[in-house]
Amino acid sequence: MYSSRDKTSDPFYKPHNTAQKTSAEIINEARNSLRTLKTRRPFTPREDQRKLFGPLSSRTSDNRPPSSFSLHSCSFESPDSRPVSGTRLSPLPHKPKLPSSETEEKVILSAPQPPLHAVQPKRSCRTRTRLLIATSHESVLADPSIQQVYGKGSKISKQIPFIKEDASEQDIASDNNFADQPSSNIVCKPEAQGRAEVTSNPTYKSRHADGNQSISPSSNESKKALHREAELTVDESETEWERSYWNENILPILQALEAAQQDGNLEELCSMCNKLWKTLNDGSMLGKRCKRRSHILKSLYKLVDVGSDRLGLSLAKLILELRVSGKNLLNICKLVFKISRSDNNDCLFQKENMMGVLLEVLQNEDAQANSEAFLYCLGTIKFLSGNTLLLNELLKKQAVEILVELMKQVIRLNTIPENMTSNMCHLLVQLTATLRNLADISQSRPKFLSTNALMELCILLDYYIQDKDICTNVSRILSKLSLYHDCCMALADCSNCYGIFLSVLNKHSNKQDLLVRIVFTLGNLTAKSDMARKQFYELEGSIKALLRLLDTYCNLDKKTQSAMSSAKQKPTGQKQPTEVEDVLIKIVSLLANLSVHPKVGEGLAADKNCVLHLMQILEYKSIEDCEELVINTLAAIGNLSYYQNDSSIITKRRMEISNLLLQLMLSNNMEGILEATRIYGNLSQYQDVQDFISEQNVYKFIVTLLDSGQQDVCFSACGVLINLATDSNKKTLLKEEGAIKKLVECLRDLGCSDWHLAGLVCKAFWNFMDNSTDAGLYLGLEETNKLMELLATFLDGQIALDCHWNVNLMDYQRECWEIEFKPVASLLLEKIRSHHLYLEPLPGPV
Repeated sequence: MYSSRDKTSDPFYKPHNTAQKTSAEIINEARNSLRTLKTRRPFTPREDQRKLFGPLSSRTSDNRPPSSFSLHSCSFESPDSRPVSGTRLSPLPHKPKLPSSETEEKVILSAPQPPLHAVQPKRSCRTRTRLLIATSHESVLADPSIQQVYGKGSKISKQIPFIKEDASEQDIASDNNFADQPSSNIVCKPEAQGRAEVTSNPTYKSRHADGNQSISPSSNESKKALHREAELTVDESETEWERSYWNENILPILQALEAAQQDGNLEELCSMCNKLWKTLNDGSMLGKRCKRRSHILKSLYKLVDVGSDRLGLSLAKLILELRVSGKNLLNICKLVFKISRSDNNDCLFQKENMMGVLLEVLQNEDAQANSEAFLYCLGTIKFLSGNTLLLNELLKKQAVEILVELMKQVIRLNTIPENMTSNMCHLLVQLTATLRNLADISQSRPKFLSTNALMELCILLDYYIQDKDICTNVSRILSKLSLYHDCCMALADCSNCYGIFLSVLNKHSNKQDLLVRIVFTLGNLTAKSDMARKQFYELEGSIKALLRLLDTYCNLDKKTQSAMSSAKQKPTGQKQPTEVEDVLIKIVSLLANLSVHPKVGEGLAADKNCVLHLMQILEYKSIEDCEELVINTLAAIGNLSYYQNDSSIITKRRMEISNLLLQLMLSNNMEGILEATRIYGNLSQYQDVQDFISEQNVYKFIVTLLDSGQQDVCFSACGVLINLATDSNKKTLLKEEGAIKKLVECLRDLGCSDWHLAGLVCKAFWNFMDNSTDAGLYLGLEETNKLMELLATFLDGQIALDCHWNVNLMDYQRECWEIEFKPVASLLLEKIRSHHLYLEPLPGPV
């Protein structure tokens, strides 16, 4: 860089400028010597099978919920049922055969006596009337098995069924659905989970008996039974309109469903389910608003046994939108999960618009009370988020906002130790895995920012640092989002994240897939934020932790490489880095990015352990073995070589480093040659390094780089030539190699498009002419005139800046021209004129 000096013949080096720098100087200085590195995001393989926990999960099979299970209609509880308050009665030894009758009478049985072998149940202080349906109660009592339970001499009073005036809505529903209620007041039967019922009505038996053991009723009898059962669930608060809407619109659909089930007509069942949903929606009866909701649910539960994924999803949509809870919510979430395990069913979820329904469950239900149901619901959403179409639909349905809010709730719950259950941990694994997929979409970034998700993810990482699966998922989310500037800066502003990341590195140093993503995220932060560099460096033990990891994985890499050499395995062509190499790449990149900060850079350059590990990588790893690792190591050493003082290990070991770089200059890898040239540009300020460059013919490679036509390559080569040209012997070698001519061509071809490079070329010419009394004699008459012509033209601001620059770059280019090029070019032109014995007329203004 240029610093003010008089017109004497002081050579141009690349000194540290302690004066206040402009923005252009800061940018150019970074380009000149210090560079941040970007590495590839760690690869995440897609799982072949849809499971709650993949093959890489840290959870063992005995401490995680199952992904496979059986589900039947009997798994569901009766709607609005109450918990069992006593011991169930034992089933009867055989099923009583009751004579049929054409008349139906409703009776109330007197309270039965429990069997001798049953435990006396606890009775509620409030007795309830049980309603039973029987045709011939005399024949019921005549049966010996019935007399055994009720006791001889029991009487049945023939009365009209009634509902207590003081009964609650729930009591009414329970009484009306007595057949599904376990109670000590009802005779038991073997079927229907041991719940008791006494009836001789064939229609009633067909609804409650298992399989084909009962007599199939006629269509009219079935419709009457449905209507009669529905009437039993009538709530006194039901309006006339609701009753009419039920009878005219809903009841016929339920009857059609039962008929279609008996006929095995799948198409009709699916069609009727969709029609039922639309009818309930039109009548505003979804949720818990329908007074006869329990009757609808019982009809739907029976259809689960059909076993069709298409029908199952239609049923699930209906049942979830009727707002079931408890065990029924868990079972229906399991049903949806089971269907979602096959990606062939993804189209069904899209057709049924299930994404919104599932997200509503997460919004409306209590996570703590329904943690297992949430687990399977989130597992389903995770599976579906692997489908690009459904992933975009999830984003439109506010999935990021809903999931982040749920994550906040779980975090708040788990601040209380007794609330931290295994189900909550399993739930968070599914939640963070879904957010991981959503982070792939660029449109999700504003949502992650607006919900403050990055800070919440750091808090989650801190709370669940023991859970490797949660930590891995969070690290994947952060590694994706930190690639983008807005998210990266938002994460950098979370001051507590650096300490959390360091804790994870120390806790899970052996878990490669987690470790590599945390280091990658830190690398992204330190590449963009000077504050991030400073904060992480100042954490106690941060650099020691990085160097410890560097040492561990270097040793692992050397063992792997040694094993391959012993087996005589040679890599063919370019290959992807191994897992161990990938960790080393990310750690070295992080060190390179940290060293951009002056305080951090000086500290790392003086750290013997750090420098020796970087040198060690260059010693045992060739650029053919792992290009990215070697290039990043060179960049890190290049950044540290900028800090040259008495405490710098780079300065003390400069000859060893120069020798390591020689092997790279002889390679065919242009990027490796460029990085090595940058380091030579810093180290060649020392005489012993200059001698090494001339003795080993490295200068010939440097001069050849001027023909590349690439700005960065020519820029690095000029840095070395500036330093070599201060030695008279080296000047002669460079002139013989054609350096003068190539520098003129470089200025002509690239100067107008890169004023920083143009200024560097002028500094090289200044040093070439340092002690010469005649520029023409030293540079050559032809080259001198060409140089003067170019300088005169470029010093005309109107001509020089009349290039087709991007409007956004005009101010930057003008600042570079005024600071980097104009001062040194003016001095150089004046020096040439004062020392040149013969000048030909120059065209244009001077």
